[in-house]
Amino acid sequence: MTNELLLRYLHFICIFTIIGTLVSEHLLLKKSMSRAELDRLSRIDGVYGLAALALVAVGLTLWLGSYGKPAMVYSKNWIFHTKLTLFVIVGLLSIYPTVFFLKQRKGPPTEMVAVPPAIFWMLRFEIVLLFIMPLLAGLMARGVGYFGG
Repeated sequence: MTNELLLRYLHFICIFTIIGTLVSEHLLLKKSMSRAELDRLSRIDGVYGLAALALVAVGLTLWLGSYGKPAMVYSKNWIFHTKLTLFVIVGLLSIYPTVFFLKQRKGPPTEMVAVPPAIFWMLRFEIVLLFIMPLLAGLMARGVGYFGG
């Protein structure tokens, strides 16, 4: 029970970290930014990446490990698969902004760089998808979506 509780706690902390970093990135993002500002965004994005990796590790442990509900409860739930798909889409959407932040942070710190509008929309879409996931988790907790026997 203690290990499961710790893993679930870490799962929530990772989720809150991911949402916090994405909202921070969105709030700090401007149409034109200095390379120093882009460097700060790339550091925040690095925290986002570490939290996402930790979330995957903890999530897989909870799903496939012998903690809490059996793996079949998750494996035979279409809402769980929808949640996983949304998480993968969020991860794919984050690639372009991450690469942009990393590439553009190098150079004179005061030099200004235009931020492509697509980055704004990608961050917004990631946030929207992330805010759908707790609803899906709540439905799963009530047994909705289970198609097993």
